[in-house]
Amino acid sequence: MPTVLGLDSSTQSISAVILDTDSGELLAEAGVNFGNDLPQYGQPSGYDPSGARGEVHSNPMMWVEGLDLLLGKMKAEGVDFSHISAVSGSGQQHGSVYLKSCFGKKLASLDASQDLKDQLAGCLTRTSSPIWMDSSTAEECAEIAETVGGNDEVCRRSGSIMVERFTGSQIRKFFKTEPQAYAETEVIHLVSSFFASIFAGKNVAIDHGDGAGMNLMSLASGEWDEALVSATAEGLAEKLPAVALSATLSGSISSYFVEKYGFSSECETVIWSGDNPCSLIGMGAAMPGKIVISLGTSDTLFAAMSEAKTDPQGFGHAFGNPAGGYMSLICFKNGSLAREAVKNEFDLEWSAFEKEGLAETPIGNWGLMMLPFYEPEITPLLDTGGPIFSEEGERSAAQVARAVVEGQFLNMRLHFSWLEVEPTRISITGGASQNDGIAQVIANVFGVPVDRLDVPGSAGIGAGMRAAHGVGGDLTDLESKFSQVQEGSTVNPEEGAKEVYNAMLPGFKGFLESQSG
Repeated sequence: MPTVLGLDSSTQSISAVILDTDSGELLAEAGVNFGNDLPQYGQPSGYDPSGARGEVHSNPMMWVEGLDLLLGKMKAEGVDFSHISAVSGSGQQHGSVYLKSCFGKKLASLDASQDLKDQLAGCLTRTSSPIWMDSSTAEECAEIAETVGGNDEVCRRSGSIMVERFTGSQIRKFFKTEPQAYAETEVIHLVSSFFASIFAGKNVAIDHGDGAGMNLMSLASGEWDEALVSATAEGLAEKLPAVALSATLSGSISSYFVEKYGFSSECETVIWSGDNPCSLIGMGAAMPGKIVISLGTSDTLFAAMSEAKTDPQGFGHAFGNPAGGYMSLICFKNGSLAREAVKNEFDLEWSAFEKEGLAETPIGNWGLMMLPFYEPEITPLLDTGGPIFSEEGERSAAQVARAVVEGQFLNMRLHFSWLEVEPTRISITGGASQNDGIAQVIANVFGVPVDRLDVPGSAGIGAGMRAAHGVGGDLTDLESKFSQVQEGSTVNPEEGAKEVYNAMLPGFKGFLESQSG
């Protein structure tokens, strides 16, 4: 089994891990934070903060400069890239890059004496890239949906209703507002396929996992959906790369990386995928049966599916699974965002959310329920103008700390039922996963044990595992080495807790629906 490199180009940083797939050892890891390490771009959180009317864009040359900086940093620290047998990566999902015909020619003749940024900047037809946070395309979503027969039809075809942050509506907006630049665009890449093309030295395919997050791919066939593509923009079919299985090899690594950083000329490149599909692999959830909850700024729930299912309400999404088949993903915008708002409002420490802090209030919080939507929520689509409580009157800080967490996971339990899966265990990851109180509430609400995996950066680890899989590695063996439960970290549900939440769930559903009308 080979030594592999997994990269993760996320919103705020680009990072790398090197995995020894024989021993299961993490040999090296490093990262570059865009805001801290590349302040000249004026994007402290990885995107332009001055966007208007819901626009959130990043500079793709910042990502490219970050890649050179990252590999240079690792080389300076003594990392020997010559032993790397395969490389793949993870890109922030839904982001898109727009390129002229010179892009392919430049990739084929990269000069190792110059930086990537200086050689590729002139190939952009759009100097900024809309990313997953962009919410400026409601009009374009409605236009595409109407053309193909409504959102139910869009969901049937692509696995999701039209979503503003997905790539299709972003392409349509570009087509409408900058027709000349659109006409000059030869290829439109996702963040993942953009980087994969740089490593391969040629334009490469978009994988099924990331392609499904565009509202353009047929979930049934794994090919571009003709109706959706033609409804999005004129001539788009000619500008999209092919779609391919996630384990597809794209050839030996570009000579640029051989000459500049010392990679072997025999190192294979594997097409990249999105961050959520890569995290599915990194968390050891490639096969159906395991549910993963990632606790970040937004909370997400994802799981492998043996067959494609779509959310009848349109909140959840079905993507391609890099291991084959399908995966579900449900995103809840008010994750740590809401928990931190409560912490700041009451001037609390994070210990208020630990078991000792939550122990000041009983399971069920004396019946007090909260819709913890400090920002407009996307699951369900609801803007309450801020958090709402089921009862009037004064509330202690301890009551609100419990209410925000119980509200989040009651909402999550309510909105994952379309998967028709009864979990027997749940794995959690992300910064808040180390909080015992939050982990306990999840175990109690769902009524199953909760495991915390010893996976530092599941997207990057998953990318490395995908690189190994692409050159013949066995995913089950890789999971046994890199997707392990932290020893002694499992949290079991407390006796009688699930019964309390079973009784609360109908009332919570009614409370939620009362705000939707």
